[in-house]
Amino acid sequence: MMTGAVGYQADPQRDLVLERIIDVPRELVWAAWTTPEHLKQWFTPAPWTTVDCELDLRPGGIFRTVMRSPEGQEFPNVGCVLEAVENEKLVWTGALLPGYRPLSREEEARSPFTFTAVIMLEPLATGGTRYTALAIHADAEGCAEHARMGFHQGWGAALDQLVALAGQMR
Repeated sequence: MMTGAVGYQADPQRDLVLERIIDVPRELVWAAWTTPEHLKQWFTPAPWTTVDCELDLRPGGIFRTVMRSPEGQEFPNVGCVLEAVENEKLVWTGALLPGYRPLSREEEARSPFTFTAVIMLEPLATGGTRYTALAIHADAEGCAEHARMGFHQGWGAALDQLVALAGQMR
């Protein structure tokens, strides 16, 4: 069971965790996560793309992406930044809109589940980073649906794309 810098102990019934050691300095990982032009290059596993992104890293700020399927269908996602600690931790949720505004009933009905994402970056003596992505769900059903949709495969592929982009950023 994962415990991280957020002081949160992952619940295996309601949370999904992706943890890897990557050979990328955490400052580059942070830049890839927090610069819209970088995030658009890696955030969605190919052949999907991220065609738009808006980030405001202040608590209550916006975390918005628009993903495009290979068939051209677009999927906007809007969430609320909860916490951003430079080079250490980024937390946002799709359960709230910017300004901590709750989702409307219609917005809740459009999503099969909502989750809170916690990205933690721990520097390593090698110059790399211990990368931990935690997806916190309200219930076991939402967690299971996210797992069935390919959380580990998709977030892992996106992380591989982030690592490749960071190689170009060096």
